[in-house]
Amino acid sequence: MRIASLVPSATELLFALGLGDDVVAVTHECDHPAAVAELPRLTRSMVPAGLEPAEIDAVVRERVGAGQSLYALDSERLEGLGVELIVTQQVCEVCAVSSDDVHAIAERLPTRPRVISLDPSTLGDTIADVPRLATAAGVPDAGERLRKSLERRIDAVRAATAGAEPRRVAALEWLDPVYCGGHWVPEMIAAAGGVDAIGTAPGDRSRVVEWDEVEASGPGVVIVMPCGLYAHNAEREANRHRRRLASLGAADVFAVDAASSFSRPGPRLADGIELLGHLLHPERVEAPTSLEWRRISL
Repeated sequence: MRIASLVPSATELLFALGLGDDVVAVTHECDHPAAVAELPRLTRSMVPAGLEPAEIDAVVRERVGAGQSLYALDSERLEGLGVELIVTQQVCEVCAVSSDDVHAIAERLPTRPRVISLDPSTLGDTIADVPRLATAAGVPDAGERLRKSLERRIDAVRAATAGAEPRRVAALEWLDPVYCGGHWVPEMIAAAGGVDAIGTAPGDRSRVVEWDEVEASGPGVVIVMPCGLYAHNAEREANRHRRRLASLGAADVFAVDAASSFSRPGPRLADGIELLGHLLHPERVEAPTSLEWRRISL
């Protein structure tokens, strides 16, 4: 089957299902696993490069508010690939090409590809998407195997942290302005033996909060996870806001690979839960070797 993936998390899931050879094109943001580097890119960002975090937030708000797309899709290249399945999403307008645009383009393609939209809001939704995509791609058994494997890993962290004193966690998805972690992040914190200090309900979108609100929540741990960034970028952002982070009074502050295992609702959320388990309860959960993270000394 010839598959085009328009979402980085879907690309990771397709490869985890053993369908890497079927993926014929991906997005400009897809960077895992390494094999995707050789694949054609179907998208480009409409947000100018080189902007500071506050400027990025302003441009995104302006374009979304005006009903303008944040991504451009190369429909001519897509048409030439003869795809049979396109994987997209509509849960977050900031994360991928508009699902409506994808459906409209797919209807014009001579191959009339099926379009499947993965739109998880919770951890459970993300796990449920594994067999759903596997079935659409013709490998249902692989989907069940991967689903069970991910559930076992997550349950192992839950078991390891059961009975430990829950730690209050402030997950910060952006620092200028400050966004608290949303969607599946509160469930990841709970599975790792923590409590979302800001009180975001599972499935709720991330939202802008004030530094005073974060401080008032009394976090014992702050996880800096700027959406789409890796640990070295997250560390840089944390250091730019050292005074604000210090004012929160948390015992521990960490910068993590958000792009790997927190921003993208794919199979590597299990890695993120294992990392959170270690950061919150290092005596109970070993550090995963697949992720980078940095302790921020304030």
